[in-house]
Amino acid sequence: MPYRAGHPCNQSGCPRIVPAGQKYCEEHRKLHPEDIRSAASRGYGSKWRRESKIFLRSHPLCVECKKNDRFVKATVVDHIKPHRGNEELFWDRSNWQPLCKPCHDRKTWKEDSNPVYTY
Repeated sequence: MPYRAGHPCNQSGCPRIVPAGQKYCEEHRKLHPEDIRSAASRGYGSKWRRESKIFLRSHPLCVECKKNDRFVKATVVDHIKPHRGNEELFWDRSNWQPLCKPCHDRKTWKEDSNPVYTY
């Protein structure tokens, strides 16, 4: 029976081959635990989908695009301050903002590539 071929680890510069369905080799999987957990296990289940739709109905425009006098439909509810598993911060509506997907992806990429740690 044929099987799907492996592919290189997604970690930049890592040449190890990983089985189909996995993103990282054993060594780099520890560095990316958020890629292993499902969205629902991180809090983005049916309750989140319901609440975010309600929020987007009352806040239909992307706040980042509006700053540049562009009126683009918001499709994503973003956490202004990353919640990092903090459920209180996750559900705090004052920490939510409507963004279009490109703005959300740009913001998330900046936050993930330059994390801020507080002790």
